[in-house]
Amino acid sequence: MQFIANALGETGVLWAAVALFALTYVGMLTFGKYRPYIACGSAVLFILLGILPVSGGGGGPTLWTAIDWNVIMVIAGTMGTVIFFIESKMPARMADFLIDKSPNVMWAVILLSVFAGIISAFVDNVATTLMVAPIAVDISKKLNLSPVPMVISIAITSNLEGAATLVGDTTSILLGGAAGMNFNDFFYFKPEGFAHAGLGLFWVNQLALFAATLVLVLVFRKSKQEIHLEEQTKVTDYFPSFLLCATILTLIIVSMLPTEKVFPAIVTEHMNGIICMGYFLIGLVYYFAVKRDKAILKTCHQEMDYFTIFTLIGLFCVVSGLVASGAVELIGGAFAKLGGGNVFVIYTVIVWFSVFISAFVDNIPYVATMLPVVAVISSQLNIAPYVLYFGLLCGATLGGNLTPIGASANVAGLGILRKEGYEVKAGTFMKISVPYTLTAVMVGYVLVWLTWK
Repeated sequence: MQFIANALGETGVLWAAVALFALTYVGMLTFGKYRPYIACGSAVLFILLGILPVSGGGGGPTLWTAIDWNVIMVIAGTMGTVIFFIESKMPARMADFLIDKSPNVMWAVILLSVFAGIISAFVDNVATTLMVAPIAVDISKKLNLSPVPMVISIAITSNLEGAATLVGDTTSILLGGAAGMNFNDFFYFKPEGFAHAGLGLFWVNQLALFAATLVLVLVFRKSKQEIHLEEQTKVTDYFPSFLLCATILTLIIVSMLPTEKVFPAIVTEHMNGIICMGYFLIGLVYYFAVKRDKAILKTCHQEMDYFTIFTLIGLFCVVSGLVASGAVELIGGAFAKLGGGNVFVIYTVIVWFSVFISAFVDNIPYVATMLPVVAVISSQLNIAPYVLYFGLLCGATLGGNLTPIGASANVAGLGILRKEGYEVKAGTFMKISVPYTLTAVMVGYVLVWLTWK
């Protein structure tokens, strides 16, 4: 396979990689249902062309090193534990409690949205929307109201808070892998060589959430109907709640310990993934051996998001092939020249370009592609990459809220509404999403720059 790359030469390999990457991206955008197949198929072509070697040699990326197994294990393990958490009915019970404390519809929407945001900081955005949105639909039915504004608010808030912690969203997990960040680094981050810790993305997100919630208050200021909850959801099992809390607590504790002095390097590099997968396996053993629930394996198999997992595996290989070809170096150089070497200009371009792209494109492949580009830009400018990393995540994650198709949580929320007989037009969605998103992005844009410039 390497002889094909040798025959093409450096220039041929570069253009072959760029063309294959472009076809992959167009294919993923055009045939969204087949993204995993397209990404993995493209990865195979990168290997067959010899652009991405199967085994070592030359110190560059290989098939095995291209895939960030720590990220894959964090995603799979967290998804598994979240499946147990949802099955236990605990999220619905927590939402019931908030509704019971709401004096009217406006506050019910605000509390449900903020609640969805809090859950989404630790649970996948789509799963959060699927948990909370049906509650809003039920409230609307009881009060003879349209559920559309409520569900939109829940979906966009879920997406906003996904970037708050390491396990909140796939893009956060990708950033953690690229920047070497642990769970605590999303709260207070002190990179090597920095004199002081800076405000983490968690706090940036909370301030963005606060500002964006004020937009929701304005939108729903006239919705003052009283609300009463007649029946509360019963929690079927508290063990999944313990598993989720234990996962988060262990990630926090381990991030503060010098694990590299105790464990081999390969364990340290995959510590977060091992923790997440470990608690997922504990949950499987609990359901299978203690509760004698043999159907749990089938439930996990049906609910596990293989779509995202295999899309990422393919993308890791494709992006690594792009890096190996030298294309990422050229793209990074183009960005650096575009800003004329001015870091603020480049930061601004990355944030708002990410907002625009993520309004129409799934942010997972975009972030996976741009992270190595940002690293190259930072290297060429001789600066620490964190301000650009955080700007990228801010723009790409929050920007997805602009349109109905910009984030998976939005698509999931509109799917629930469609089942209820409500077809939501883009204009209806954007009346809420545009002011909400621009407010949140502007807060994040300013805070990240002021903290990490």
